[in-house]
Amino acid sequence: MKFVIDMMGGDNGLKATIPSMQVFIKKYSDVEYFLVGDINKLSEFNNLKNVHLVASETVLPMDADPLTALKETTSSLMVSIKTFLENKCDALISAGSTGALLSASIFKIKRLPNITRPCLITSFPTVKNNKKFVVCDLGANAANTKEELNQFAIMGSLYYSIIYDEKNPRVYLLNNGTEEEKGNDLTKEAYALLSSNKSINFKGNIEAREPLFGDVDVLVTDGFTGNVFLKSVEGTAKAMSSMIKEAFKKNIFTMIGYLFSKSGINGIKNKMDYKNVGGALLLGVNGVVIKAHGSSDARSFSSALLNAYKLTKVDIVNKIKKELE
Repeated sequence: MKFVIDMMGGDNGLKATIPSMQVFIKKYSDVEYFLVGDINKLSEFNNLKNVHLVASETVLPMDADPLTALKETTSSLMVSIKTFLENKCDALISAGSTGALLSASIFKIKRLPNITRPCLITSFPTVKNNKKFVVCDLGANAANTKEELNQFAIMGSLYYSIIYDEKNPRVYLLNNGTEEEKGNDLTKEAYALLSSNKSINFKGNIEAREPLFGDVDVLVTDGFTGNVFLKSVEGTAKAMSSMIKEAFKKNIFTMIGYLFSKSGINGIKNKMDYKNVGGALLLGVNGVVIKAHGSSDARSFSSALLNAYKLTKVDIVNKIKKELE
């Protein structure tokens, strides 16, 4: 396997990527690595037999617009894209600008045949042990059509089937009510199209408060709404963790209670921590392109690397390409 890593992208840059790569390279020797960035700051990776250092000159800001990104050919992101193509690599991982990564991937790595719009997809935990669901799109697109939501449902179903070995995953449309007539023009039109699609197991509309209870496999939504859903879940989990901490600090009795319930609370915290998820896959392009969280630390970036490794190992792109054909 061949991986390209944008070492400079994200809010934390090398502070996140260097420590995560140090551990990952030792653990996964069956991967050939292309580390893109300021090679003067990557000297510790010199002389490793399965590591290549690729020089880049600039770093795209996190708010870089797609057009600027494509013109900035010396940036770590654009050099990573070039390296990916020239060396016929399997996966590309970056915590850099979402818009820049998505646009560059679509224009340079290209879409799979017949895919109108790629989408960002990742897994979410639920209250049920070992049960997860996936959401697409999480923000690759600001607006979508009913046909694109239909494609997201098809690709999401294939993704879930491959990753979780589920033959007939349940597909739901994120909406502001469960009734068929609920929603805006997009969700109403998408509902009709999804209902007539015999290649998926469409179950209808679902409200945002329900998926975390574990009765959904694939949650379909437009990119704007999906990104709001993602940030809301992350924020709620963080707020709940903070409130639980404060509750146990009230007095000596609550502190003692915490000691008895510590393992359970830590389990909840670990389950809901986005840093364990491993970024989102840009589903629909001809390669494993992983968008790590922009604020990734070493642990979060390590999760993104592991996600790329697992998806490449199961040959996710070629399997979905074959199924779409």
